[in-house]
Amino acid sequence: MEFNWDEYLEDTGATAAPHGSFKHVDTSLQNGFAPGMKLEVAVKSDQNTYWVATIITTCGQLLLLRYDGYGEDRKADFWCDILTADLHPIGWCQQNKKILKVPEGIKDKIPDQEEFLQRVLKGACSAPANLLEGLHRGKNPLDLIAPGSRLELQNIRDSLEAWIVNVVENVGGRLKLRYEGLEDLDKFDQWLFYLDPFLHQVGWAAQHGYSLQPPLAIRSLRSEADWQEILKKVKEEEEESSVPTDLFKDKPVIGVHSFSEGMKLEAVDPMAPFVISPATVLKVYNDRYFLIEMDDLRPERAAGQRYVCHVNSAGIFPVQWSLKNGLHLSPPPGYPGQDFDWADYLKQCGAEAAPQSCFPLLTSDHGFKENMKLEAVNPVDPEEVCIATVTKLKDSYLWLQLEGSKKPVPECIVSVESMNIFPVGWCETNGYQLRPPRKAIGTSPLLFNYCWHHGIWKHSLCSRASVLVINGKYCCPKIYFNHRCFSGPYLNKGRIAELPQSVGPGNCVLVLKEVLTLLINAAYKPSRVLRELQLDEEAAWHGHGETLKAKYKGKSYRATVEVVRTADRVADFCRKTCIKLECCPNLFGPQMVLDKCSENCSVLTKTKYTHYYGKRKNKRIGRPPGGHSNMEVATKKPNKRRKRRKHFFVHKKKRSSASVDNTPAGSPQGSGAEDEDDQDEVDEESLTEDSTSEHQDELLEESEVSEKKSLSSSPTQSELSHSLAQDRDKRKRKLRTFSFSDDENKPPSPKDIKMEVAEKLQLDSNPLEWSVADVVRFLKSTDCAPLARIFLDQEIDGQALLLLTLPTVQECMDLKLGPAIKLCHHIERVKLAFYQQFAN
Repeated sequence: MEFNWDEYLEDTGATAAPHGSFKHVDTSLQNGFAPGMKLEVAVKSDQNTYWVATIITTCGQLLLLRYDGYGEDRKADFWCDILTADLHPIGWCQQNKKILKVPEGIKDKIPDQEEFLQRVLKGACSAPANLLEGLHRGKNPLDLIAPGSRLELQNIRDSLEAWIVNVVENVGGRLKLRYEGLEDLDKFDQWLFYLDPFLHQVGWAAQHGYSLQPPLAIRSLRSEADWQEILKKVKEEEEESSVPTDLFKDKPVIGVHSFSEGMKLEAVDPMAPFVISPATVLKVYNDRYFLIEMDDLRPERAAGQRYVCHVNSAGIFPVQWSLKNGLHLSPPPGYPGQDFDWADYLKQCGAEAAPQSCFPLLTSDHGFKENMKLEAVNPVDPEEVCIATVTKLKDSYLWLQLEGSKKPVPECIVSVESMNIFPVGWCETNGYQLRPPRKAIGTSPLLFNYCWHHGIWKHSLCSRASVLVINGKYCCPKIYFNHRCFSGPYLNKGRIAELPQSVGPGNCVLVLKEVLTLLINAAYKPSRVLRELQLDEEAAWHGHGETLKAKYKGKSYRATVEVVRTADRVADFCRKTCIKLECCPNLFGPQMVLDKCSENCSVLTKTKYTHYYGKRKNKRIGRPPGGHSNMEVATKKPNKRRKRRKHFFVHKKKRSSASVDNTPAGSPQGSGAEDEDDQDEVDEESLTEDSTSEHQDELLEESEVSEKKSLSSSPTQSELSHSLAQDRDKRKRKLRTFSFSDDENKPPSPKDIKMEVAEKLQLDSNPLEWSVADVVRFLKSTDCAPLARIFLDQEIDGQALLLLTLPTVQECMDLKLGPAIKLCHHIERVKLAFYQQFAN
């Protein structure tokens, strides 16, 4: 099943680590332009002249600019598109003999143009030339590191030599690198973030006096002549595969260290960051780099793990740091006894401890807290990015428990500034596979205590590991999905065929919950199946209640479903559930159907089969007990604070875009499939929708007032217009007003709104400044009003609205092509009005 972070955080009761705590990710999202940068822009009144402008803010490929000379006056600010506007770096006019001329609006403020330019350009930062001109124009800087690009990587294991690496893959700035000369041999591939201090542009080694040599691990794979030939080829193709130098301007600066050879310290091996152990400064290369070796006292061991460090390297600590922070220090292999003492060890080795002044100050101001969730690279298998939980914090270091890795991994120790940790959703954003958590039974204390108190498990100890053994009474047999059996009116035959052949064995509650979840997701309308399975509050309680979820048309539903706890009731439960879903009683259960179903379901037609097994229960049209009619909702005072909905959800279907449906609630209208769809919508109110926030409900209520009033009765056109005018006046007092037609004095009616689609849109305010409520209010004035809830749920404000495209709308809002095109038509109208009214 597809992993969903929102549901996972809700189920676990955890919170996501704040995005601002991942500085390297924030840096990677920058488009190369920053407020304060200056450039030369064509003057609109005279396209043959240019003037200096300053970037005020950025929005994707859009820049908000202000001509120098306006000072703090914002009235002349204008937006332009990097791809289409006539923009150039500072100095371009002089190089190309173009005219720099003061715009008419500020001509009186600048009597001496030359003196003014010298003053404002002194120490100014120009916008990057490579992002304004040529092939890189308008591109995200990170996208310039394309597969096939070449970089230089320092050998961090045993020397400072560097070698050429090829970019195999770029995942949001996390690069898969392969040494030059290895072609398709991926055994020595490495994953590094592009801001890693040991990764450089081609030519760095020569500039800093380091030699280009292949690492010892791969040197024997080719002859010396072959390596030299490869190096010669790289130098010839340097310009074609090089990466712009500007990409590395935000790399951490390596400072000067004060370590000496022989000093002792505590360290974490970056190749196995699970414990803190004693280490030694083995060699000092220069004032920037030194070599550390993890201590190993075993006589048969020739050399311990080594790696190159600098003063800001993560995982190095002064002696006694573990003791002062209440952490365990693992003695070096071969150390006699388990009680390690630094004083005795230093005396035994005849060494001195590295002084505190050698280490940078550690900070605890980073935003991480215990039990927060994030995404982290598995140090054992860097291909894997796993869900991680912060289990402990000490100064600038986190202890992470990884979930879902192919092989179990101990808690990892990482720095808060590590470039191998990422915020929640990073993998999904960059199209990379996140390892989902295992569904297998774990040994967490919470799960164990739950199971123990419910009589589900027995606990035993085996080879120093905790093992949970299922009590036979509560052990569910394997549940088979018999794909050949009749799937009924609710379940999609194709999706049923894609289900696994079986689930289990295991605990009854957990296995049956997984089976029901698979069935819900295999339905034509998952919310409909969830409603059929929902526990009837008036029925006798015979089993165990489990909360299940369903998603349909961008909405999330949840309901309590009864499942049995003991193995002897599983077969009967499966059969009754099948009959409830009007499918073959053998569709799923502990018995596998090999050739022919005992129910002979294959020869029955859908109608006969439903009549034989299903016998639909009569459901009245309208809301379930405890709900409210449209009339009751409409008679509420609009300014009254509405309570948060917890037990029902109303989803109004817009029957026609040509007119408003004024039929009183409960009146019969239409027939056939339309009635059935309406019945589904009404019945789904008995489920609980995953609500957002009370604030959002209030916003939506405010934008729904006029619609609800129109549905409360059958008013005349004049009454409808009068009601809408009153609501618009009320909104004027509370929020920013809009004018969506050319005639402001005429109150909009449903007929007017339809006709306005083809007319020019006139906006009273800049869409870039619209709030979520403003966007919702605009949508409610169009024939896409039913989609307002989606915009509210996803918190789409004006800036986000202007960035929406047809593919984005279809993918993120799960809309069919017709509604998506209709919605995008209105979005394009807003964009056009924005460019005509505000971009100029």
